[in-house]
Amino acid sequence: MKTPKTPAKTSGAKTNAEPVTKPAVGHPKPGAKGATKPPKDRAAPAKPAAARKPASAAPPVTVETAQALHDGRHGDPFAVLGPHVTGGETWITAMDPGAATLAAVVHGKDHPLTRVAEGLSVFTGKIPDGEPYTLKGGDGAGNFWDFQDAFRFGPVIGEIDEYLLGEGTHQRIWTVLGAHVMTHEGTAGTHFAVWAPNAQRVSVVGGFNHWDGRRHPMRRRGGTGVWEIFVPAVADKEVYKYEIIGADGTLQPLKADPVGFGSQHPPLNASMVRDIRGFGWNDAAWMDYRAENNARTAPISVYEVHLGSWRRVAEDGNRPLSYVEAAEQLIDYVVDMGFTHIELMPISEYPFDGSWGYQPVGLFAPTVRHGPPHEFRNLVEAAHIRGIGVILDWVPGHFPADAHGLCKFDGTHLYEHADPREGFHQDWNTLIYNYGRSEVANFLVSNALYWLEEYHVDGLRVDAVASMLYRDYSRKHDEWVPNKDGGRENYEAIAMLRDTNTIVYGQQPGIMTVAEESTSFPGVSQPVDAGGLGFGYKWNMGWMNDTLSYMERDPIYRRHHHHQMTFGIHYAFTENFILPISHDEVVHGKGSMLDKMPGNTWEKFANLRAYYGFMWGHPGKKLLFMGQEFAQPGEWNHDAELTWGVLNDPAHRGMQNLVRDLNGLYREHPSLHVKDCDPTGFQWIEVNDAENSILSWVRRGGEDDAEIVVVCNLTPVERTDYRMGLPHAGRWRELLNTDAGVYGGGNRGNMGAVDASDAPHQGQPGSALVVLPPLSTLIFIKD
Repeated sequence: MKTPKTPAKTSGAKTNAEPVTKPAVGHPKPGAKGATKPPKDRAAPAKPAAARKPASAAPPVTVETAQALHDGRHGDPFAVLGPHVTGGETWITAMDPGAATLAAVVHGKDHPLTRVAEGLSVFTGKIPDGEPYTLKGGDGAGNFWDFQDAFRFGPVIGEIDEYLLGEGTHQRIWTVLGAHVMTHEGTAGTHFAVWAPNAQRVSVVGGFNHWDGRRHPMRRRGGTGVWEIFVPAVADKEVYKYEIIGADGTLQPLKADPVGFGSQHPPLNASMVRDIRGFGWNDAAWMDYRAENNARTAPISVYEVHLGSWRRVAEDGNRPLSYVEAAEQLIDYVVDMGFTHIELMPISEYPFDGSWGYQPVGLFAPTVRHGPPHEFRNLVEAAHIRGIGVILDWVPGHFPADAHGLCKFDGTHLYEHADPREGFHQDWNTLIYNYGRSEVANFLVSNALYWLEEYHVDGLRVDAVASMLYRDYSRKHDEWVPNKDGGRENYEAIAMLRDTNTIVYGQQPGIMTVAEESTSFPGVSQPVDAGGLGFGYKWNMGWMNDTLSYMERDPIYRRHHHHQMTFGIHYAFTENFILPISHDEVVHGKGSMLDKMPGNTWEKFANLRAYYGFMWGHPGKKLLFMGQEFAQPGEWNHDAELTWGVLNDPAHRGMQNLVRDLNGLYREHPSLHVKDCDPTGFQWIEVNDAENSILSWVRRGGEDDAEIVVVCNLTPVERTDYRMGLPHAGRWRELLNTDAGVYGGGNRGNMGAVDASDAPHQGQPGSALVVLPPLSTLIFIKD
C-alpha cells in the first residue's frame, strides 16, 4: 500500500457532528432550552466557584459535590447521582442543566426535588422507598418534559468481561465496548462503553443530550480503564461522541467511538449507533465448504476492488454504488469473469477519500459511503450465494492523527507510542499502534475476528506487514529504537500478528489471512507452532517487481534480463504465494498496465496478453486490480469510475475475453492450481533460451490430472517450426493462445493442436514443431 501523504494532524475531516433535528431525549425540544447542533469543542469548564448558599433542606449531597457535577468535573458521578439510601430513606440526586424545576414522578405523582444550591443544576429529594420513578423537568415558564434517569440503572458489563478487558485478553471486545441497543432492567436504550484508563471523566454526548458532557458522565469500571453508561431511549441511528477530560484536567477534542459500529457520512465524523443484531444469514452452503475454496489446492483468482470507483451512478450525482447495488452488479460481473474471490480495499470507516481507506478511524464500522452495516452483510451474502469469497483489506499497521480518532485518545498516548521513533510513520504521516500494550494488541486481534465473525468475510489481507515487522522500516540509522536484543525486528508486532492468526484460524475455520509483505522475512505463511507468522498466504512482491520490470523493457533488450522471468521459481514454493498485480501498480505516475507495455498499440496489447498468460500459467494464486482485466488505458482514479466505455473497442473487449478464459481454464484444470504451492507441480522445459526470449514449462496436478504445458514467446518475432520438448509423445491440444482473434490477436497458431513424436528434446522424452506467434503465450494439454 502506498497512499498519498496527508497532514500529520488531520485528514481534512470536520470535527463537529451533524446537526440532529429530533427532540433530545428527556430534555427541552428544539426551540425551548438547549440546542441540538453540537458545539465546537468547548474550552475546559471553569474551576468550581465559591460555595453558594445551600437550599433550606439538608440533602445528602454537599454543595462542593454539586458544583463538581454541575461543572462536569466529578470523577464518580454514579456515587452521587441516582437513587441512594440514606438513613433508611431513598433519596435521589439528579442533574438537568436545562431545568428550573425537577421532580421525581412515582406512580403518576410528582415528588418535587430541591435544588442543592442557587445556580447549580443539581437537585435532590426523597421518594418512596424502592419505587420506580421517572424525572420531570420544567423551564419555569410552563414547559415540562419527562425523561428516564440514566443514573438509576446498574452496570451492564459483567465480572468476566471486566476481568478479560482488564487483562487484555477479551477476544470479542465488540460485544462489550461500543454502543449496544438493548433493553436493560426493563427499559429500552443504548449501552455505551469505552476504554479510557487515564481520563478523569468520560461522558457520552450527542443530539440526545445537546452535546453537553455534564448530562451523561459515565461510570468507571474499577481498574479496567473502561467507562460505561446505559442511556434510556437512545436508539439506532443516533449520533454520538465521547467527551473526555484527560489526566491533567484538559478537555480533549470530542472523540469518535473506537469500537463504534457506524459513523456519519464524511466529512462529518461522529459515531452512529447501529444495531447490528438480527441479520438472518442465508449462506450456510458456502460457509460449510469455504475451507475447500480457500485451500492451497483450490483455484484462487482474486478481483481487487475499490468499491467507491468500480462503478458510479451518474444520474444520481455520480455517487458510488451502494452495498445493495454492488451485491447485484459487482457480483454478477465477478461471476461472469470467472474470479473466485473479491478483495475489497479497506471498508473500515475512514475520514479522507484520498487515503483509499488505508487510514481508518472506525475499525469496527463498515463505511457509510455505501450504506449501513446490514447492507454490507447483504453484499457478502450475495457473493457467497453465487460462490464468491470475500476478502477485506485490513490495516493494523497505523492510523491517522485526526483529532476525533485514536490519537491521544484519553489525553495520553494510549493507542500509539509516545516516542515518534516508534510511534510515527514518516511515509504516511500516521501513527503506529503500541503493540506491546496488551489492550491495544487485543483491540486489533478482536477487530480481525469481528469482521470474520459478524460479517462472514472469508479472509483478511493485512496491509503493509513489512512496516510492522521492522523497527527501522523506512528510517535512517538514528531514527529508530532497537528491540531489547539490539535488533531491528519488532517483537511486539510479530507477537500480535501471530496471535491474530492463531485466534482467527482457531475461531473461524476455513478462513484465510494474506500478508502484503515485501521482504524476505522467513515463514510468513508457515504455522505459528513451526515458528512462522501463521498467515495462509503471502503476496509475491518480488515476482511482481521482477516480471513487470522485464515486460516494461523493449523486447530487443529482454534477452539481457531473462532471469527476471525465471528467478521467481527459485523461491516460488518457500511461501504460499499469491501473484499480485494490485492497485499500487497503477497509481502515482506508474501508468496503467497497458501504458507499461512497450511498442505500438498492437504490441502493447499483445505484450499484456502474453504477460497475463504467463501469470496464469505460473505457480501461485492470482490477483488483478479492477480495470486491469480489460486493459484500462489510464491510471486508476479513485474519484471516478472505471473507463467501461473502452469495451466498445475490440482490443479492450478481447483482453476481457482473455482474462475470463484464463480464469475458466485455471478453475477447470487441476494441474493449473492444485500444486500452486508445491514444487512437485512444476518443471522447466526451456529456461535458458534468453536469445529468443522463450520460456516453457510443465504444470502437474494429481496422478489422474492431465499435464499442462505453457510456452511464452516474448519477442515480436513469430517462431515457426520451433521444436519444443514435451513430456509425452502424442497429440497436445492447444487450450489457449493469447494471439487468438477473439482476444484481439492475429490468429496465428497451431490449428488447435500439435502432434509430438518420441524424439527427445529440451530434457523431455517427446517433442513437436510448434508455431509461436509474436508476443504470445500458448497453453497445451495432453489429449
